[in-house]
Amino acid sequence: MYKNILLPYDFGNSFYNVPEQLEKLTENSKEAKITIFNVIPESEQVDNVKYRGKHFNDIINDKIKDLKPFTDQLDELGVSYTTRFKAGRVVNELLKEIKENDYEIVVMSNRRSKRDVKHVLGHVTHKVAKRVNTPVLIIK
Repeated sequence: MYKNILLPYDFGNSFYNVPEQLEKLTENSKEAKITIFNVIPESEQVDNVKYRGKHFNDIINDKIKDLKPFTDQLDELGVSYTTRFKAGRVVNELLKEIKENDYEIVVMSNRRSKRDVKHVLGHVTHKVAKRVNTPVLIIK
């Protein structure tokens, strides 16, 4: 059983089978803490400010709404979680988050919404798995 899990959330990937895996990893322990972590790329933040007049907090509120179906599944399973958002370069922010916190495992989804992907692992998944000493579980 894991008590401190990082789940980097990518809105471009499918996370439909991840809640059940998180439930298994935590064994429904109330002590287990899952951190759902999303990095808002610099380019996305700039586009939102420039073209939509949305700033960081507005973007976060939109992301929380988009995340709701996933968090509703976690709530149904009784899995406790927190959400965190950062802005910056995705790989750099993920590596910093992992280094600064004592996560026991990093859980990543590798199921792309688009089927025409030629590589087995996505760019971010590959970089994180390659560069951290924390175990990485990649869910297909």
